[in-house]
Amino acid sequence: MSDPVPADHAAARPDAAAGPGAPRVFLVDDHHLFRAGVRAELGDAVQVVGEADDVPAAVELICERLPDVVLLDVHLPQGGGQAVLEAVRPRHPEVRFLALSVSDAPEDVIAVIRAGARGYVTKAISGPELVDAVRRVAAGDAVFSPRLAGFVLDAFAALPDDRAPTAVDPELEQLSARERQVLRLIARGYTYREVARELQISVKTVETHVSAVLRKLQLSTRHQLTYWATERRLV
Repeated sequence: MSDPVPADHAAARPDAAAGPGAPRVFLVDDHHLFRAGVRAELGDAVQVVGEADDVPAAVELICERLPDVVLLDVHLPQGGGQAVLEAVRPRHPEVRFLALSVSDAPEDVIAVIRAGARGYVTKAISGPELVDAVRRVAAGDAVFSPRLAGFVLDAFAALPDDRAPTAVDPELEQLSARERQVLRLIARGYTYREVARELQISVKTVETHVSAVLRKLQLSTRHQLTYWATERRLV
């Protein structure tokens, strides 16, 4: 089905009141009520530039409107979210995708991340958290619901040897053994308190290690750290 909100009508909606620099967002989901709910939750924090409820309409309209971020359901008629990614990304690599799905199955998460999505969050996410996730993806971060980050790390760790990282990674070599332990746990979605409990150290010490890791790797957020670790298939 084509975009249920005509382009000329979209400009008259509250979405158009989004402030300067607000991310331009496109919604892809086959449930109209869910899309309406997402629009309401996003409010004027973003500019929603269109919607689609199946693969062909999504591909056509995304390529036409070139949003900053596409909120993409994994399960869609005529091919699913992966098909949208595979059709759009070779033509418009600047468009970033954030999967938003009810599914937290590892196979769904891995399929869309390998196809090029910048992150994956479940539909249990709150409105403010979703706004934050959209902004982070628009800025280039990778964003995952905490428990899903481990799926991604595990999947990339299982890649064949010919796709494994080189034996010596200069950036990783900067980190101490303890910093590497903290890095892996944070990248898997552990909270500082959970890391402290796992490694039997204080929360303050965890914070110190995270700050050191971010400084050495020249990263600024834990989401960037997760993406960095994912690319290197660390577990």
